[in-house]
Amino acid sequence: MEDDKKVQLLFDKRLSQEIEGETLGDEYKGYTFKITGGMDKDGFAMKQGVLHPGRVRLLLSKDSGMYRPKRNGCRVRRSVRGCIVANDISVLNLTISKQGPEALPGLDTVIPRRLGPKRASNIRKLFNLDKKDDVRKYVIRRKLPEKEPKEGQKAKKARSKAPKIQRLITPRMLQHKRQRLALQKKHTLKTKSELQAYKALVAARAESKKSALSKRKSIKENVSVKKGDAKTEKPATKVVQKKVEKKADKPVAKKADKPVEKKADKPVEKKADKPADKKPVEKKQAEPKAKPQKKEKAAPKK
Repeated sequence: MEDDKKVQLLFDKRLSQEIEGETLGDEYKGYTFKITGGMDKDGFAMKQGVLHPGRVRLLLSKDSGMYRPKRNGCRVRRSVRGCIVANDISVLNLTISKQGPEALPGLDTVIPRRLGPKRASNIRKLFNLDKKDDVRKYVIRRKLPEKEPKEGQKAKKARSKAPKIQRLITPRMLQHKRQRLALQKKHTLKTKSELQAYKALVAARAESKKSALSKRKSIKENVSVKKGDAKTEKPATKVVQKKVEKKADKPVAKKADKPVEKKADKPVEKKADKPADKKPVEKKQAEPKAKPQKKEKAAPKK
């Protein structure tokens, strides 16, 4: 805009504020515009949240915007324009938030869509189609550029391409779905039958273990009863035998040991002093080797 009076009405405005179209001219009567951005004379863009009419240097990171770091954690100090409109701004971006009665020149033209929707539900929504209608007939096709034919060749027909429709229900898709459900049912039935067989096997094993344990317990009880009966009878016989053995052993040991000790001790001590002519009869029933051993054992005790 070349009229400075109209431009001065935009000063001190901020980003995301709305302006009435009459302030800019009678042709915009009934319209309301919204400020979305702008740039100053040197090309620095306006930033939302910086409440300053001039330029400011800020430390920008990944989340602050207007900066794309090449590595994680990088920060850079760059100059940024504030969000308040002033006289140094050369470009101001506006959007129509409310349309007036008269159409603006340049905005009433309809530009055809180069690429249409791909999903079946979006195509039906665009053309207001029912489920019975064939979606494949309403796909927006993209025209390919024509190539100039070479010398001596005929011109080729115009070509076009169509996107592959996503989530399109076809008979083949329904057949696959039926097959998938049948496989799931088959799998569930198989698992149920296997589970029943496993439970039956576990129950049979548990019963066999219980029967084996009961048999073992009954055998042990029978054995313990027999042992108890035997214990009540055996002690009387054993005691009698032991008493008989003791009575039989005691007199034999006393009669055999006492005369041997007395006869062996007296002649040995006295025969050393008597003359050598008298030689008593040697009675070697048991050699007195055990006696010196007993004396040797007694000596170290003293």
